[in-house]
Amino acid sequence: MEYVYAALILNETGEEINEENITGVLDAAGVDVEESRVKALVAALEDVDIEEAVETAAAAPAAGAAAGGSADAAEADEADEEEDEEEAAEEAADDDDEDEGDGGEGLGELFG
Repeated sequence: MEYVYAALILNETGEEINEENITGVLDAAGVDVEESRVKALVAALEDVDIEEAVETAAAAPAAGAAAGGSADAAEADEADEEEDEEEAAEEAADDDDEDEGDGGEGLGELFG
């Protein structure tokens, strides 16, 4: 992700997005730079209008929210429901464990 951030920084400052500049930003940030990743990023961004891509990415969540939710929101709700069910199952198991010890038996009786 830091490679993409480096490209965004260069774009924001008006610098050319090339291997040398990306490597310089990453070096300055203390990142152990992999040349192959830098080359791949520069090649991938060659024909990309970064400003347009950022605007499109920022507009996508807003459009989903304006439409009354999105598939991602439905998936998130479903994941929350599954977590709630798992928590309820764990609590029930914990309650069962606690009920087993209600006979007044303690560690003293286990060890004499």
